[in-house]
Amino acid sequence: MPHCIIEYAKTLENQVKPATVVNAVFLGAFQSNLFKPEDIKTRAMAFEHHQTGHQKQNFIHVTMKILAGRDQQQRTMLAEKVLAELNKMNLKSISLTVEVVAIEAESYAKLVK
Repeated sequence: MPHCIIEYAKTLENQVKPATVVNAVFLGAFQSNLFKPEDIKTRAMAFEHHQTGHQKQNFIHVTMKILAGRDQQQRTMLAEKVLAELNKMNLKSISLTVEVVAIEAESYAKLVK
């Protein structure tokens, strides 16, 4: 935990490599000191078809799925750390958003082979 799911506009690949975005999100999660590095799972999906209002604006949206039990201050700090790392990429004309979502332990199942 956490599962860091990055959604971004495919056109951003002209400005930044997806691996750079994935690493920025990983660093933000790591810098929160809430997780061990080996527990941070980060992945990215590019979207060709998207729209914001009447235009096609570049975006990066990160959903951070974590097990319930963290307080509001910890969740806010996590979102801010990830957003700060994304902002360091100095991308222009972009919307950057981070959402922290609590997963109920009772409805979470995991199997590693």
